[in-house]
Amino acid sequence: MKTTVDRPKETVPPQTRPKPSLRDRLSVFDMKASPYLYIAPFFVLFALVGLFPLVYTFVVSLYDWHLLRGQGDFVGLQNFAEVLQDRFFWNSLLNTVSIFLWSTIPQVAMATCIAAILDQNLRAKTFWRMSILVPYVVTPVAVAIIFTNMFGEQYGLINNLLTNIGLDPIGWKSEVVPSHIAIASMVNWRWTGYNALILLAAMQAVPRDIYESASIDGAGAVRRFFSITLPSIRLTMAFVVITATIGGLQIFTEPRLFDPATPGGPQRQFQTTVLYLWEMAFQRQDFGKAATIAWLLFLIIVLFASANYLFSRRIPSADATEPRKGWRARRAAASAARRSADAAEGVDRADGTTGPRVSPPVDRSSSER
Repeated sequence: MKTTVDRPKETVPPQTRPKPSLRDRLSVFDMKASPYLYIAPFFVLFALVGLFPLVYTFVVSLYDWHLLRGQGDFVGLQNFAEVLQDRFFWNSLLNTVSIFLWSTIPQVAMATCIAAILDQNLRAKTFWRMSILVPYVVTPVAVAIIFTNMFGEQYGLINNLLTNIGLDPIGWKSEVVPSHIAIASMVNWRWTGYNALILLAAMQAVPRDIYESASIDGAGAVRRFFSITLPSIRLTMAFVVITATIGGLQIFTEPRLFDPATPGGPQRQFQTTVLYLWEMAFQRQDFGKAATIAWLLFLIIVLFASANYLFSRRIPSADATEPRKGWRARRAAASAARRSADAAEGVDRADGTTGPRVSPPVDRSSSER
C-alpha cells in the first residue's frame, strides 16, 4: 500500500510596504493642501472686510448706539420698526430708485451700443477704446464740479442755452425729476465707457465664423446683433447689470457733491439712502439707526440684484437655438416623436387594419431559374 504525503505549502512572508519618506509625505500634503492655500487669501480678506463688518453692523443695529457715548441699551428690532416708519427713509429710497433707473438703463443701453460700434473694423481702434475710458479715470470730485456748473440754475451752461433759444430755465436743484436727471447724467458719463469695454471684451470672444455664416444666409447687421451678439454675451451682460445695480443703489458721491450745502437738497428732493445713512450717523449721531438703514439697504440690493439676474437670464444663450421649453412642451414633443415612430413601423392595409411592415414572400425557385 502506497501512501502519498503532500508537501507542506510554503509560507510566503507578507510584503510590507516601505515607509514613505518625508519628501513623499510633503509631496502628498502639497497636492492636497495647496489648492486651499491658493484660495485662502480671498476668503480671509472677505471675512475681514466683508463678512465681519456685515455681522457687526447687524449687532450695532440691535442697540441704542451713539456716536460719542458708544453702546447703549439693547433695543432688539425697535430700530428697524422706527426706520420703517420714518418718512425720510422712504423718501430717500424712492429717490435712490429713481436715480438708479435714470442711470442704469441708459447706461447699459449706451454701453452696449458703443461696444457694438467699437467691435467693427474701425481705424485707430485702440485710440477710440482708450478714449471712452477717460471719463472713468477722472476723479468724482472733478466730475461733480463740472456738472454742478453745467446744471446751475442761475448761471449754468444748460439753462443759458435754453434761455437763448426761448425756453424757460429748469430748476435742476430745486425740482425732483430734473435733479435726478442731472445726477444720473453724472453717473452715466463716468461709467458708460467702463461698462462698454467690458462688453467689448465679451464681443471680441465671439467667433467670427458665426457672423460670416449669418451674412451668407442673408442676415443683416441688426439681425446678427440681436440673434448672435446679445445671446453670446449674456453672462457678461448679467455681470454688468448686477454691478450697475449695486453701484446705482449705493450712490453717494454725486448727490453729496451736487449740492454740498444741503444733505440732498433743500426739500430732500435728491437725498439717496446712503446719503440719509450718512446724515443719521454723523449729523444725528445715531449709529444704531444708521446700521439699521445699512442692513435694510443691503437686503434691497440683494433683492434688486436677484431680479436683474433673473431678467438677464431671459436672454437666450448662444448654445440654444430656440427658447427653453417647459415640461408640458417637452412631454408633447416626446409624445409626437413616439407617434411618428409608430406610424413609420405600421402601414395601412386594404381592410383598414394596421400592423407591422411585412415583406412579400420571394419565389426562390423562379429566381434561380
